[in-house]
Amino acid sequence: MSDTITPASASMDLPETAPVEAVAEPRALTPHVAISRVVILVNTLSGSVGPRAVAEVEAIMADYPCEAEIVELVGSTMDAQIDAALASKPDVLFVLAGDGTARAAASKAGPKGPLVAPLPGGTMNMLPKALYGTADWKLALRDALENGSPQCVSGGIVEGQSFYCAGIFGSPALWAPAREAMRTGKLSLAWTYGRRALKRAFSGKIRVELDGGKARRSEALALISPMISKAMDEPVGLEAAAMDPADAAQAFRLAATALFSDWRQDPSVMTQAAKKIRIRARSKIPAVLDGEPTLLHHDTMVTFIPKAWQALAPEREPQGDTV
Repeated sequence: MSDTITPASASMDLPETAPVEAVAEPRALTPHVAISRVVILVNTLSGSVGPRAVAEVEAIMADYPCEAEIVELVGSTMDAQIDAALASKPDVLFVLAGDGTARAAASKAGPKGPLVAPLPGGTMNMLPKALYGTADWKLALRDALENGSPQCVSGGIVEGQSFYCAGIFGSPALWAPAREAMRTGKLSLAWTYGRRALKRAFSGKIRVELDGGKARRSEALALISPMISKAMDEPVGLEAAAMDPADAAQAFRLAATALFSDWRQDPSVMTQAAKKIRIRARSKIPAVLDGEPTLLHHDTMVTFIPKAWQALAPEREPQGDTV
C-alpha cells in the first residue's frame, strides 16, 4: 500500500484575507450641464460662513466626480482673487461670501462668463434665497451640483452698482439696516439705525420717471427683478412700485415689511414694468440694493439688464423672501 502524498500547499496555513473596505460611489452631478471643474470662493469672515467652512466645502466636494479648487478670500486681495478665478474659466464659480461679494462676482462674470452659484454666506442673502430657497449654504451647494441648470438672471444697474432681486429708493430704504439688525438680534444697533431713519424720514420726496414718462412725486420706489417678482411672467423690465404712504405710521409699516408679503394690495402702491427709471431728489438718495445700503446721486438713472449673467440653480417657483 503506497503512502498518500499530501501537497505541501495543502498542509500550510493560508494567510487571512484583509477585509475590503467599501468605497462609496460618487454622488451624481446634475444632468443639465457638464461640470468637470469648479472653483469655490470662500470668505470665512462673512456673516454665516465661519472658520471651518473651507474644510466643510472640501468634505462635500469629495463626494462628487469633478475637480474642485477652493480659494479662501482675503479682504485686501478679494477683487483680484475673483478676477483670477474667472480667468481660470471653471465650469461653475461658487461664491460662499456676503451679498456684496456674490453680486460683484456675478457682475464680473456677465452673460458670457462661467455659471455662477452665489451661496448664502451673508446676512440677508436675498439673491441666494431667491435662487435656492434656503439660507443653508451646504444644502444650496449640493442642490446646485445635483439639480442645477443654467438660469439667465436679469436685474438693474445704477451708478455702476448692480442688483438682481430688488432695489429700494427713498426714505423707507433708511429702515433696512434697522430691520436687519433686529433680525440678527442686535437690538442696540437697531435702535441707533431706527433713530437715524426717523430723523431723515420725510425730508423730501423723490421724483420718478418711468421709461421717459411724466415725472411723479413719490415717497419711495421699489424696483423688483423679474426673477422674483410675483407680478411678472417674462423679463420685460423691472417691476416699478411707487409708494405714497399717507403718514409716518403707514410708511413705517411698508418699510418694516421690506416690501414683502401683501404690500401690492396697499392702495398707496402703484406698479408697472419699466426699463429705464430716472430718480431725482433735492439731496442724495438713500437706497438698498439686494439688501446692501448705499447713497446715490440726487439725479440718477436705473437701467434694466435683461441678461446680466447665468446662474447654476434648480428651476423652482419663487419662495422665501420673494417680492
